[in-house]
Amino acid sequence: MSARLIDGKAIAQDYRAELAVRVARLREAGVVPELAVVVVGDDPASQVYVRNKTFACEAIGMRSQTHKLAAETSQAQLIAFVERLNEDESVHGILVQMPLPKPLDKHAVIDAISPDKDVDGFNYLNV
Repeated sequence: MSARLIDGKAIAQDYRAELAVRVARLREAGVVPELAVVVVGDDPASQVYVRNKTFACEAIGMRSQTHKLAAETSQAQLIAFVERLNEDESVHGILVQMPLPKPLDKHAVIDAISPDKDVDGFNYLNV
């Protein structure tokens, strides 16, 4: 059996083009998809990842908002913030960037994200 090379960049480009068409249809219907990203602390790798997600959203016509919270944010404050995003009808997807600073419990935060808005699919109902 011979190996077959996969052109990941071409596949990604096709996928993004299809997503742009879908977003355009939603916008025509009066819905502008919006991603809310929550970053707690100053992890450099997380900053790069989030910046790339912002660019990807903008490239296909979506809105994105990045919420930067201090590393000292408490578990209760973070969950309350996520719950406010759950209730915000203008937000269609929520991503809480991992890793979270210690002692925050990532499982509690993931469980706080509405399954309907969980873009990572980590909520126990989505797994």
